[in-house]
Amino acid sequence: ESACVSVHGANRLGTNSLVDLVVFGRRAGRHMLEYLRTADWPTLAADPELATKSEVSTILSRPKGESIVEIRTRMQEVMMAEVSVVRNAEGLTDAKKVLGELRDAYNHASIDDKGAIFNTDLMEAMELGYMLDCADTIVAGALARQESRGAHYRTDFEARDDKEWLAHTMLRKTSGGVTLSKKPIVITKFQPKERKY
Repeated sequence: ESACVSVHGANRLGTNSLVDLVVFGRRAGRHMLEYLRTADWPTLAADPELATKSEVSTILSRPKGESIVEIRTRMQEVMMAEVSVVRNAEGLTDAKKVLGELRDAYNHASIDDKGAIFNTDLMEAMELGYMLDCADTIVAGALARQESRGAHYRTDFEARDDKEWLAHTMLRKTSGGVTLSKKPIVITKFQPKERKY
């Protein structure tokens, strides 16, 4: 899906990803191997894991703070209520605001287990940070895409807008937040058609 192979169009059905995984996974793996052999590699930082080590150290060093479980539960609730199958600008904007508050809470969260070995509290805390990154990205993409296409349905923009949105949306996390760019879709044999069901 991240490679934008688009075998299934805008709405791959759940559990129907074998073509993506088997065919294109194999092709991507072979291409990656060739790239690794020929790439001009930049010099890595002295400690490429420094940012992660710093994050781990920060979480472990907080004596008290917000609850990881409560933050995750609230994130799940807002994502289900406002960013699920049916979406609109009002709900997405509310979700964006709540996610910002949850990010602030996460930046002050603490865990009970301060151990360095097999620390599931730490693992769940780190995972929550990554889930918040994903949630921010989903909301930013859904807010920007003012149309309905595939599994993305907006009650405030029910029609598909090929002129503006017949493109892959690429989102990146930057120091200024999530930024969006578009990648053109190359249409070959099959022209896009309106869904009739």
